[in-house]
Amino acid sequence: MQNPFLQTEFHIRWSTLTPDHIEADISKALVDAQAAVDGVAALSTDAAETLTYENTIAALDDGLETLNHAWGLVSHLDSVNNSPELRDAHNAILPKVTEFFSGIPLNEPLWKTLKAFGKSTAIDQLSATKQRYVHETLADFREQGADLPPEKKARAAEVQKRLAEITQKYSEHSLDATNAWEKIVTNEAELAGLPASAIAAAKQNAIEKGHDGAWRFTLQAPSLIPVLTYANSDSLRQELWQAYAAIGRGKEYNNQELVREILDLRYEFAQLVGQANFADHVTARRMAASGNAALKFGEAIFDKVQAQFVDEVDALRQFKADRTDQPRDLLEPWEVGYWAEKQRQANYDFDEEALRPYFPIDRVISGMFDIAQQIFGLRIEEREAQFVAGGTTSASSAEPKPSEPQTSSLSPLLRPRVQVSARPEVWHQEVKFYDLFDAESGEQLGSFYADWHPREPKRGGAWMNYLLTGNRDASIGPRTPHLGLICGNLTPSVGDQPALLNHREVETIFHEFGHLLHHLCGEVEVKALNGVNVPWDFVELPSQILENWCWDRESLDLFARHHETGEPIPQDLFDKMLAARNYMKASANVRQLSFGKMDLELHINWPKSHNKDIDAFIKEQLAGYNADYKTEPKSNVFNFSHLFSSPTGYAAGYYSYKWAEVLDADAFTRFQKEGILNAATGRAFRHEILAKGNSEDPAQLFKNFMGRAPDPDALLKRDGLI
Repeated sequence: MQNPFLQTEFHIRWSTLTPDHIEADISKALVDAQAAVDGVAALSTDAAETLTYENTIAALDDGLETLNHAWGLVSHLDSVNNSPELRDAHNAILPKVTEFFSGIPLNEPLWKTLKAFGKSTAIDQLSATKQRYVHETLADFREQGADLPPEKKARAAEVQKRLAEITQKYSEHSLDATNAWEKIVTNEAELAGLPASAIAAAKQNAIEKGHDGAWRFTLQAPSLIPVLTYANSDSLRQELWQAYAAIGRGKEYNNQELVREILDLRYEFAQLVGQANFADHVTARRMAASGNAALKFGEAIFDKVQAQFVDEVDALRQFKADRTDQPRDLLEPWEVGYWAEKQRQANYDFDEEALRPYFPIDRVISGMFDIAQQIFGLRIEEREAQFVAGGTTSASSAEPKPSEPQTSSLSPLLRPRVQVSARPEVWHQEVKFYDLFDAESGEQLGSFYADWHPREPKRGGAWMNYLLTGNRDASIGPRTPHLGLICGNLTPSVGDQPALLNHREVETIFHEFGHLLHHLCGEVEVKALNGVNVPWDFVELPSQILENWCWDRESLDLFARHHETGEPIPQDLFDKMLAARNYMKASANVRQLSFGKMDLELHINWPKSHNKDIDAFIKEQLAGYNADYKTEPKSNVFNFSHLFSSPTGYAAGYYSYKWAEVLDADAFTRFQKEGILNAATGRAFRHEILAKGNSEDPAQLFKNFMGRAPDPDALLKRDGLI
């Protein structure tokens, strides 16, 4: 196929998207996109009445459509199949793509045209959504340096180009360092304490790698976490913990200098565009409105839970002392998860592994779809898909990290041509394909891919992305469906046994599905304002609120069934799970708050301490946020992909998880009052939150659903901390 990355079929032909096409296809798309930019830039601004929404804003979006889509496909494949060939092809064209997109807001003639249209009376004739988009577009341009003098514009472009290069390198280092490490265990006695599921997975992993009669452990979460939580062998836990802590610090895959340069460049860019620091640059148009406001938000929560955090850590130390007949002393960092699990089992007679047989992945997913049907009025049907080998995939294993919606800074403003295919292609044989419909009208709202299990060329974590945004503007043409995807690195199947998930993995599936519904249920006439294209401290509300259905008896009974007997979770086990829910909740909150504070301090105050060691700087800023250990752990800053694997990503925005957690805890109280599966409440959430995207101010959307502003104490109330 000629130019496969430039095709816009709804059902993507993944087998044709091979690395050898990337340079030619993206280069052609760049030429065409530049012509579109030049066309809008060439419009005369002398007669304002000649400037319209269609020949300025819409024309620019249409002109970028093919490039956005093509580059989105390249970026996605780079995430799920980071082969050497694909990596080389991606990195070869990346500078040109970055230069083009960073140059758009710095294009003086283009900016003159858009600014002139923004001042015209034609704006008043647009719909409220299109008016919002015009204002958002102009604000984006200003935020990226549109009003800078020529010499500063040139430097801003250089900074963005360099940031794209080195954040990509950071991401590759993290992935490669993770995949390069393994632990082969030949003495079965070292496995004492591990759940049978973890032992079986390690054995299968070893066989696949040619280590018969052994067990193989990696730094990917399905392998790492059971060891740190259950293994009686202190030396085994220590070895894996130290290896994980060393990611990004080794000689071959070292991210330390990259982090320094990234922070320096982000600060420089913020200064160029008139902001005091990068955090202020990032948050200026988010709900927090400033870096210091985001910082104070987290510190206020910390002040309320700090005493309980100290008590929890002290109690854990005492618990270990009591169980080992040793003097009460500081813990080692690789002991915390192990002794915390022992304490939880002792306090609540609860072992989370006892839940795993009740969470076979297929049943979890079908139950989640049932819940979506009941509360949101949706119907989801799996479509038979086909994998066609074309050099785009390979299989092995990878690792989950905190989840996030993966939205490129290159917003895909797409106008897809929907073509019916009986068997849509997928990029790997494990990937599934689904269609989503409105249950009442029967209209297809969208489709999506799901890729849940680890492979070595696949990056760690769990994420959602959008591939196509359908048309909801009747003035353009018929309504067309959206297309998205969800990916994870969840516990795979072992032998003939289905993939059995732990409860946290179940929450992850619901979380990413929430992001996906935000996209697929969008009813926004402007595609660039659809779904997850909202201020970053609002984006986690639709995802985190869905996690609540993983804790309710009524909803759990729809999917939590024993994989052999079909029986629901026994009531006594459910009661124990619920009782243990808030175990060490203060510590969990402080851990998340520490990540958010580290992120903000680096992007607010690091420039004042540039000559310091980064670990020393972080230690100073997080005084009180981390427990004291015998072996002092270093920060995770050199393996914190949320912050450093893209030019912006969650940088100066990690606080958003906690911010949105407050929103979700509060919003869920309406479901608790009106019924966990109440269709009217679910339809209201779909209409007021999911469907609206960024068409209105997020604070107003929340008020529309709840009838009031958020309760700042909602999260701590749910966590039993106040």
